[in-house]
This record gives sequence, structure tokens and C-alpha cells, in this order.
Amino acid sequence: MFGLGTPELIVILGIAFLVFGGKKLPEIGSGLGQAISSFKKGLREAEETVPGVKEVASLKEEVDKVKNLAKPL
Repeated sequence: MFGLGTPELIVILGIAFLVFGGKKLPEIGSGLGQAISSFKKGLREAEETVPGVKEVASLKEEVDKVKNLAKPL
């Protein structure tokens, strides 16, 4: 994950705890989770409303299948 090991993640979480405090971290995490969820929902809605997006995605899948068939064993 981006070249970060366990020690680096512990240091980052420790600094975040010191900067934001124990009461604020759950609120930040919750807000970040809601933002990611909302972003994904918006992407799904855009795929449904924008014409041609589903067709392009299915065409890409078909191209990938053909490429996999052409690979030597």
C-alpha cells in the first residue's frame, strides 16, 4: 500500500491522534467514510444517466477477454 509498512502507519496514526485528539478522530473517520460513499454513489448515478458509459464498459470487457484469449499459454 504505497510502500507504507506497519511502523510508518503507526507513526502516522500517532501524529493524527496528537493533532486531532481522541474525540475528533472518530468524527473525521465517519465524515471521510460518508464522503467516499457519496462519491461512489455519484459515480454509479453518472454511469446510469450518461449515455454510452455502459456500452464503453462492456466493450472494454470484451476487448480484455479477446486479449486474454490471444495470450500464449
